[in-house]
Amino acid sequence: MTDLFNEAKSLFSYTQSMRRDFHMHPELGFNEIRTGGIVAKELEALGIEVTKGVGKTGVVGLLEGAKPGPTLLLRFDMDALPILEDTGAEYASQNSGVMHACGHDGHTAIGLTVAKILNAHKNELAGTVKFCFQPSEEGFNGEEVGGAEMMMKDGVLDNPKVDMSLSLHLWNEKPLGWIHVAKGPVMAGAEEFKVKIIGKGGHGAIPEAAIDPVVCAAQIVSAAQTIVSRNVSPTQTAVVSFTMINGGTAFNIIPQEVTMEGTIRTFEPRVRETVVRRFEELTTGVASAMGCQAEVKVKRISPALINADDVSAKVQETARRILPQAEHDNSPYLTMGAEDMAFMQEKVNGCYFFIGSNNTEKHLDYGHHHPKFDFDEQALVNGVALMSAAVMDILK
Repeated sequence: MTDLFNEAKSLFSYTQSMRRDFHMHPELGFNEIRTGGIVAKELEALGIEVTKGVGKTGVVGLLEGAKPGPTLLLRFDMDALPILEDTGAEYASQNSGVMHACGHDGHTAIGLTVAKILNAHKNELAGTVKFCFQPSEEGFNGEEVGGAEMMMKDGVLDNPKVDMSLSLHLWNEKPLGWIHVAKGPVMAGAEEFKVKIIGKGGHGAIPEAAIDPVVCAAQIVSAAQTIVSRNVSPTQTAVVSFTMINGGTAFNIIPQEVTMEGTIRTFEPRVRETVVRRFEELTTGVASAMGCQAEVKVKRISPALINADDVSAKVQETARRILPQAEHDNSPYLTMGAEDMAFMQEKVNGCYFFIGSNNTEKHLDYGHHHPKFDFDEQALVNGVALMSAAVMDILK
């Protein structure tokens, strides 16, 4: 097979320039107008059939190989985050308060470079490649569903029907050169919860005449810490995190109500059912015992992301061959971060893999969603090479 790693290296200047352009002009979910326009233009320049507006601002490209075969979807997310950048980079965001702080600018640039390589080798492909440039992976951004579900509603898995999928994430938790391809669960399922505690307001100096929702909320937060420790087996895992608590207007007023929000993360469906049920029971029970009312809403953000054994095994084999000098990690690596690619991988067998991207010596080691987040751009080459080679191997 052609040395795809060297092809990826030869296209690095293109990948880097695209990444930096996207980084300078970040767009929030379902607002990726400029980004999606550039993606469509680049794909059309290659002669790839393009459909715009899939999932509002998503772009789909269709590349047919020389021979019939399965359809393989490649997903690349495009959206940025509402963060004020503090990197000082020459390519820093020019859109104040919006930043590519998770690597999606790199993912989009990788996708366009992979399209260039596969288009040059389309006569060697037996099957169809469907390039899926997805909006709004980071959240709903005012919509009822996120980008993956929105694209699925618009038929991204059909016409032609998708048989398998591949996706990746640049991963600043690990160093440049680390490659992780594993079977089974890799990212957690996520729920968002909202709780309203309704009490009886009053004067802060006369608490006996009120029913204090602040004290009730504090008891709920404390009691909720027992959900995982006493309802989930120590051999399994879950997270219950309160991330927002709001209530009150002045130092001497007991408020009428307190609102709380947060997230639940799990990997196993049975664990999810147990944690959600116990969260609702505990919250309403504690509130009732303290004379308050509790309104509880739990919304599913995404299921757990689970890699299919067969597709992952093929990518593992490709990774060892195309990147022999890399640190290959095929062991279970679970992160409580969520990923809406999980919705697509519920429908089709897929593999979601990680590309190590931090470099401590260059101070490119801040975590995802941090105002100083940036990554070593050499990771782009590894991502392009592995994704291109995996497609070639699967559709050979």
